Amino acid sequence: MKVKKIVDLSIPLTNYTPIYPGDPKPSIRVATTIANEGYNLHYVHIGSQTGSHVDAPYHFDDYGQKIDECNLRLFFGTGVVIPVNGKNEQEEIRLQDVEDYLDLLAEGTIVLFHTGWSRFAGEEKYFRHPYVHVEVIEEMINRGVRTFCIDTINLDFTGGTKFPAHSAIAAVGGIIAENLANFESIDFPNPVISLFPLKIAGADGAPVRAVALDLGL
Repeated sequence: MKVKKIVDLSIPLTNYTPIYPGDPKPSIRVATTIANEGYNLHYVHIGSQTGSHVDAPYHFDDYGQKIDECNLRLFFGTGVVIPVNGKNEQEEIRLQDVEDYLDLLAEGTIVLFHTGWSRFAGEEKYFRHPYVHVEVIEEMINRGVRTFCIDTINLDFTGGTKFPAHSAIAAVGGIIAENLANFESIDFPNPVISLFPLKIAGADGAPVRAVALDLGL
């Protein structure tokens, strides 16, 4: 297998990485050094949803699978990038915005909503991102999709108390990847998407080093 290109879809994980309002603030610092202890080591304190991450069904369903229980096939597959980067702040992504791509979707497809919003990471505007209307999710679920990615901090509206897209995906045992970036660099057909999370027992989600691979398919 020859990999022609690898696109890093993850944002840097630092003390300043944007977090969903109310989530634990990241704290990453030096724990030991070669000079003092003979080896370098960092202390890393983050929430399960910090940085580029995936949500397990348990995130919005007490009876849903936890991240270590999810079928690993959900985290790897051929992606379809859907450009919706003309959306404004807090504007919905509706069915008419994605209809040209629906026939490309099937069981095992990984959907990537490209809003372009990752360029605002570190700004207040980052939290006023476009979001996906549940009608879009329901249509894609009906076509067999179970893995949804977006380059914003939240697939749903940030600042509200309801999360209809999350709930719909959790109900069918699907997963969501958020806080991704660099979708514009996926300039090749049939990208293979890898979203494998840390195996944190009993958790609602986990950080991920997400990548898109050009395998020349």
